[in-house]
Amino acid sequence: AMLRDEDTEADFQRFLRRVDDVSNLLQGLKSPDSAVKEKALAEAEKRLQEEGTSKGEETKTMVNRTVINSRASGPAEAANADAFLAMLEKDAKERAERRKRKEQLANALKEEGNEAFRRGDLAGAIRRYSEGLEQLRDKQELYTNRAQAYLKIQEYEKAIGDCEWALKCNEKCIKAYFLMGKAHLALKHYPESRQCYEKMLQVDPRKQSLFKACVAEVDLEEKRRKDEERAEKEVQAGTVAALSIKELLQGLGTPGQDILFYTGGIRLLAAIVKDCTGQTLFRTNNGFSILGDNGAVRGSLCAERKSPAEVELCVSLLVLWQAVCAGNEENQRLLLTQPAVSAQLPELLSSGILEIQRETLALISLYSESESGRKLLVKQDLTRWLQILMAFVKSSDARAGSAMNILCDLIAEERFKAQCRVLLSTGALPLFTQLLVCARQVNVAGLSCAIGIMGSLCADPGIRTQLAESRECWQGCLKLLEESLEGSTPSYQECVFAVLGLMMNLLLESNGIIQDLAVAISGRCLALLSHQDGRIVTRAIGVLSRALPASPSAVEEAVKAGVVKKMIKFLKAGGQLTARYGIKTLCICTKSNRQAQEELLKADKRFAVLLRLLESQEELVVGNAALCLSQCLGVAGAGTALLGSRVVMLLLGHAGGDAATTSVQENAAIALGKLCAAEPRHVHQLRKLNGLAILNSSMKHVHSS
Repeated sequence: AMLRDEDTEADFQRFLRRVDDVSNLLQGLKSPDSAVKEKALAEAEKRLQEEGTSKGEETKTMVNRTVINSRASGPAEAANADAFLAMLEKDAKERAERRKRKEQLANALKEEGNEAFRRGDLAGAIRRYSEGLEQLRDKQELYTNRAQAYLKIQEYEKAIGDCEWALKCNEKCIKAYFLMGKAHLALKHYPESRQCYEKMLQVDPRKQSLFKACVAEVDLEEKRRKDEERAEKEVQAGTVAALSIKELLQGLGTPGQDILFYTGGIRLLAAIVKDCTGQTLFRTNNGFSILGDNGAVRGSLCAERKSPAEVELCVSLLVLWQAVCAGNEENQRLLLTQPAVSAQLPELLSSGILEIQRETLALISLYSESESGRKLLVKQDLTRWLQILMAFVKSSDARAGSAMNILCDLIAEERFKAQCRVLLSTGALPLFTQLLVCARQVNVAGLSCAIGIMGSLCADPGIRTQLAESRECWQGCLKLLEESLEGSTPSYQECVFAVLGLMMNLLLESNGIIQDLAVAISGRCLALLSHQDGRIVTRAIGVLSRALPASPSAVEEAVKAGVVKKMIKFLKAGGQLTARYGIKTLCICTKSNRQAQEELLKADKRFAVLLRLLESQEELVVGNAALCLSQCLGVAGAGTALLGSRVVMLLLGHAGGDAATTSVQENAAIALGKLCAAEPRHVHQLRKLNGLAILNSSMKHVHSS
């Protein structure tokens, strides 16, 4: 039985107070303060008498409250205190044991209730939770579990009552606030529902996303109700729009009519539904179910080979759905609950019929453009959508742009990425490779978007691995870059820029295919270093910095092609990204290639470029500059070329703690050591700056960390 009447409330509160009182009393009897102890003793005497009377036992022991000198009767009081303390502790122990037994029984009943709930036996679950509460009335989980069961059977008031009891047991119970919010929403108590969710967020600010979703649900439901109230007023007022929508839907619900009859009615209906009220009237007059139950409409929608009349009906239906769903989240939700619609959307997209594809793309765009719409879409089976939508890149008209915009919207959803992984290797990836190879024969603007989309999808490790392990994908990228060298339009240059970005993402992986193709990849990038588009040049350097470590042969070929001189040239020009990629490329080339080391010394007189990079605000650049310098100090004359420069001060500063990153400190210290070994005259400057002690201390710190 529920504990909601006034007597039970009072009983429950007395129980909670009794627990607190006994706890306070025990603390008082143990207090070193004689006044506090005497007061507690008197209270214990009083309570013991009350307990004894209730059990029919007379308690004779009394305390003389008129005694002035408490020390005189100290031993007696101490004996009484010890006796009462022992009795109270015994009583507390017995209570604890009884509670433990009850808690074990309550937990067992809770588990039985949970099992019944999982089976769908809600009445049985409620019964078990109630029996558990008879054993332990302050067990919060039993209240919230029973409230959840009440919600399922639409006993919303009872659910709220149980949540209130749960909060008496635990005022920070998030589940109670959540379930109470749901119950208030079902009862159309919108302000109360929001308050519950706000309380939930106050208890745990990390529940921001849940709070946002819950409040959005309340807002949607409140809007839906207000819209329907306005629509009802339109019906009562007998407006033309209200009457027309009702009559047209009645006509569309008439079976056995010619297909042209239904097409005409749908077109008229689409023209009338112009605003939110019209959309609501369509919904409240059962427009979705009427059209869904119409055999002719459903047959035309699902037909594999459509007649011209069926094509016209489908196009009309898609136009109507756009009118009904534009900016209306409730109608968008209801449309996707129609089985024929959710199943047929991918089929309509791949129908090959221009008018149907165009209107289907327009309808889907209504969903993808809003967060709520995307959430509705990704609940559907979208495993084929990446391939289907990417195929529109072959279209020369606006369909390519529409399809790519939808994909750009969807890739923000983790659930869509997960669905993309399923058929990627057998569906979208072969198609994507084909598009790369035939880049000049497809919609180039659409292709650049498609490449960017695949690059974004590479943020998912599973998708990135599949792409990086596809030799055909790599070859397609290289083919596109090769053709760009023959001259290209601005649109094609966007494809080149996008492909370089995709390659950078794929080079985060390491596999045999990348090793095999590293020479070809670096060769294409070196050829692009003379491109007039600075963005393309920067990305080409970035690809070089990630491709060269995969193959010593690639490094050797790059050095022969003059990569060192080119990197110094770009580093002199500046640019944050260029500096990051360029210095990394130089580090890779000078690591084990003597020719690269010698060429760097020739190209960068007195290491002016590297010294400037050592003063960079970006630690990654500083660390690579120090590493590159240390790798070149074995070349004859390298140390001497740095005499009179600030190199010792710069390296000492980074090694001594200016650098926050351990690897940067270590690189600077190693470079400083190699510098002094290559040219002993730098030691004088090091000593002058007290550098030996600083260097020794910093290296100890580096090694210990």
